Amino acid sequence: MIQRLHHTLRHHSRWIMLLFIILLGLGLIIGLSVGSVPLGFDSVVSILWHWLIGASLAQFPSSTVSILVTIRLPRVLLVALTGAALSTSGAAYQGLFRNPLADPYIIGVASGAGLGAMVAVIAGPVRTFGAIAMPVGAFVGAIGVVFAVTLAARRQGEPRTQDIVLAGVAIGTLASALTTFLMIRAGRQAGQLLAFLLGSASSVGWQAVQIVSVGLVIGMACLLYVARDMNALLLSEEQATMLGIDVKRVRLLIVFGATVMTACAVAFHGLIGFVGIIVPHALRLVFGGDNRSLIPYAACVGAFFLLAADILARTIQAPIEIPLGIVTACIGSPIFLFLLLRRNRSQ
Repeated sequence: MIQRLHHTLRHHSRWIMLLFIILLGLGLIIGLSVGSVPLGFDSVVSILWHWLIGASLAQFPSSTVSILVTIRLPRVLLVALTGAALSTSGAAYQGLFRNPLADPYIIGVASGAGLGAMVAVIAGPVRTFGAIAMPVGAFVGAIGVVFAVTLAARRQGEPRTQDIVLAGVAIGTLASALTTFLMIRAGRQAGQLLAFLLGSASSVGWQAVQIVSVGLVIGMACLLYVARDMNALLLSEEQATMLGIDVKRVRLLIVFGATVMTACAVAFHGLIGFVGIIVPHALRLVFGGDNRSLIPYAACVGAFFLLAADILARTIQAPIEIPLGIVTACIGSPIFLFLLLRRNRSQ
């Protein structure tokens, strides 16, 4: 029955993708409308349309245009891009490790990215080089953790997937401990850095949107390029090798693409949990494990999921804004426990 459903949905993948895109568009409009100064849907759509085609915005109130284009639009776009990056990374790691409950945190990538971004803030590169220093620091930290995990997991020849996971847990925990230590030593910056680690989205700009967009495009290109080979990895690495697949190259592209996206997401939004677990796992249950469709599905639904969480973060205790990571944890924890119990019962 489930296989028949997956087969039917696979034949309607274009319509499903179109539905997800429409749903994401509605989420973007709602996210732009909600805030301390509510804006009507018609005003949001009209201003956005004039702004996109380069028409004059003189007929609209200058305060409304400033709120929408300067403040809310980059924030909402960055939230959507972050959700897409984390969800797609989770789908990639779940395919690589053949674990439906894997996420970007499984080998310490997110912890390393958070540590790198923290060092960039405390050591001063952010004040010198601007916003670009945070994603660079996050990427260096993420790559450093991946390199350390690979070395720790290597025995004879190539490291095994199980060893990579175990080494990632240990090194990721170490990176989280170092991040906490740096935050304690930060003094007056501790409150700001704590908000960053909990997923603050209060201060972003167009430069951050551009950086995360580039990271998402690079990561998606890598994952879509090896999507067909990732399907073979779901069997086993030995069987994939027998089918003529270069497992080492596929694994490298998966880790690189997922690391780029995770690093860019963490650099501007901190450590946001559960997006990379819940969204791709739920999509895998409904639509099957074909990564050629699962990866773009995960990008759209992950973006919508984090947009919905951001709307809740801004409205639950308005005008006080709850850190985004707290909202995703409150939503994701019970869902994760439900999926875990469901999996145990089925086994």
